[in-house]
Amino acid sequence: MGSGQVTDWQGKNVTVAGLGVSGIPVAKVLHARGAHVTVVNDGDDARARAQAAELEALGITVRLGDGATLPEGTELIVTAPGWKPDKPLFAAAREAGVPVWGDVELAWRLRGPDAAPWLAVTGTNGKTTTVQMLASILKAAGLRTAAVGNIGVSLLDAVLGDEQYDVLAVELSSYQLHWAPSLRAHSAAVLNLAPDHLDWHGSMEAYAADKGRIYEGNRVACVYNVADKATEDLVRAADVEEGCRAIGFTLGTPGPSQLGVVEGILVDRAFVENRQKNAQELAEVADVNPPAPHNIANALAAAALARAYGVPAKAVRDGLRAFTPDAHRIAHVADLDGVAYVDDSKATNTHAAQASLAAYESIVWIAGGLAKGAVFEELVARSAERLRAVVLIGADRGLIREALARHAPEVPVVDLDRTDTGAMLAAVQEAKRLAQPGDTVLLAPACASMDMFVNYNQRGDVFAEAVRELGAGA
Repeated sequence: MGSGQVTDWQGKNVTVAGLGVSGIPVAKVLHARGAHVTVVNDGDDARARAQAAELEALGITVRLGDGATLPEGTELIVTAPGWKPDKPLFAAAREAGVPVWGDVELAWRLRGPDAAPWLAVTGTNGKTTTVQMLASILKAAGLRTAAVGNIGVSLLDAVLGDEQYDVLAVELSSYQLHWAPSLRAHSAAVLNLAPDHLDWHGSMEAYAADKGRIYEGNRVACVYNVADKATEDLVRAADVEEGCRAIGFTLGTPGPSQLGVVEGILVDRAFVENRQKNAQELAEVADVNPPAPHNIANALAAAALARAYGVPAKAVRDGLRAFTPDAHRIAHVADLDGVAYVDDSKATNTHAAQASLAAYESIVWIAGGLAKGAVFEELVARSAERLRAVVLIGADRGLIREALARHAPEVPVVDLDRTDTGAMLAAVQEAKRLAQPGDTVLLAPACASMDMFVNYNQRGDVFAEAVRELGAGA
């Protein structure tokens, strides 16, 4: 199983690690191609048993409650992206010389000979928005495309389905990149790098290296963030095809081979004739929704990838105008008594929360949840002057409280000491009490949601519901 496309799966013994969003379709696809598929899964609950029954009815072997042992005769493992690299199953695979792929790697290998090229995006924050902006721009250029990967259409469906695509806008997480050794994109972007998922990767260096895999073998452009030197370092370290260029994006005035902002205009000095002297206007800052600084950076990265693919300037503008952001991403919920209430529940780490806090002048901040190994010192130190007050909820709120005591001792803090779903209404009531006209009450938790909620969507919905309740009673 070298690095090329695999066409003959007949009789191959493949182990699929993990039932779930990626595992079940992977097992079905490989089984349909004649492979002998065994699915292994750590859990053995009612849901897993129901999923197992569905696969066993097709003739697929499933082993529940034993994700550690390598099934005899395994020639390949295809893993769910979330499985940590240090699991015993993978140690056994290394010992036996068995390759391990993720679902992205499998999709890459299953592409047909005339497959659509991939424009790929990774980064600690902004991936989904950037990929959606990119797909919107590509559509505006009349191209058949889809936002795929971590979002939208599954990569396997995009690669194997009947729909024909000209080009794909692909969101890739560090997990997916870790398990995708032979992926080679047309062009790719790393938006930013900040500590995240370190409990999974083991170190910042390992996390950065996995993000950097997205640049390997790029053909046209490696897009990096001028304000984040770590992304440029990854470009320098990448082994790319002859003629591939490093393209920077910046919120300042762009130099040659960069995209940037000049007097409220997004401009391109990378994909133009005589880039030493010329610049191409792409769109206005007002065309970006919302026009917060980090979102303008997302738009520039999306524009850079689209331009690398040859998209005209007009399509960049039209695509950005047509784009509407996801729910729970800096979503304005209501204005009550001169105070704005904003839901950025999707700010599940410190880097995303930092971008969110930077968008407002005077903030009552609702924060807390599961920290996932994060530290909050830098976030609080950089945001202290914008904070009117802070309301804390969730399991790891104490870490934020300690950082506030050190770096923002003057800021009033309400620690609700609660991890029940109903805490959100209490948090919004406290925020209303603390806020003054002109302030923004901002839910940007800087933490994951699973201590109190099903996911960040539910957390944002509960916040919005609490704000509406507040408004009804006002």
